[in-house]
Amino acid sequence: MAAVDAFLADRTEENRTAARAAYLAIPETQRHYALGDMDRKDWPLQVLVTGPGEHLDGTPPGEPVTREEYDDAIAYFEERAKWIAERPARVPADGPATPIAPAIHLYQRHSREPSDDPGTKALRNDFPAPVLVDGVTYPCVGHVYWALSTTDPAARAAIRDANTVYAARDRAADAPRRDGWDQARTAVMTALLRAKYTQHPALARILLVTHDATLVYDDFDSGYWGDDGGRGRNWTGRLLEPVRSELRAERAGITFPEPGTAAV
Repeated sequence: MAAVDAFLADRTEENRTAARAAYLAIPETQRHYALGDMDRKDWPLQVLVTGPGEHLDGTPPGEPVTREEYDDAIAYFEERAKWIAERPARVPADGPATPIAPAIHLYQRHSREPSDDPGTKALRNDFPAPVLVDGVTYPCVGHVYWALSTTDPAARAAIRDANTVYAARDRAADAPRRDGWDQARTAVMTALLRAKYTQHPALARILLVTHDATLVYDDFDSGYWGDDGGRGRNWTGRLLEPVRSELRAERAGITFPEPGTAAV
């Protein structure tokens, strides 16, 4: 369409040739949608890039474009340009579009000790921020995640007491896995992230400072939780974003009904 606009502004055969080449570069099955006109389809576009007395390249042979057809196509595009120029700018119902912040990568790091100024490494699941779940305090989100993956009380205690998340993961790997864990783990992680940022307001502020940025989470051990260079599902990063939105809603005074109850 940029090539068509260039031709309409300066109607030389050179510009028409460029517009024709751009049109023919569109896959044939999609050319009908190039104008977004359900009634005329791409007929005015075909006529315009062909010119009077000529046959369009790449289409079945037929009658050449007449001068009347060509003038009608020119009038179509002139009317279309006028309509586009005069139509009011559409503002979405929930407000004008705002720029999206650049993506933030949460690189894999080893954080053994808390820090007064941890930056975005505080958003890692292995960051030492104790999380209280069911009356038990775990060193970080990663520890409690692996503890909940098994129903064996002894294994859960051993996972809780592991020196690192990696040790906790290894202990969980040797324990019997909870039935249905693969299907439940995303909901479990969502609840744990909510708990972490509810129980640690300072870390919640770090998450809020990311604004509306896409969060890309590194996880060398999991293409499910991590981005894995664009090949993984990045579920940790994806879950952090709605938790961030919930924190903003809370600060805006927006409350949600408890599950199973109706909103008032």
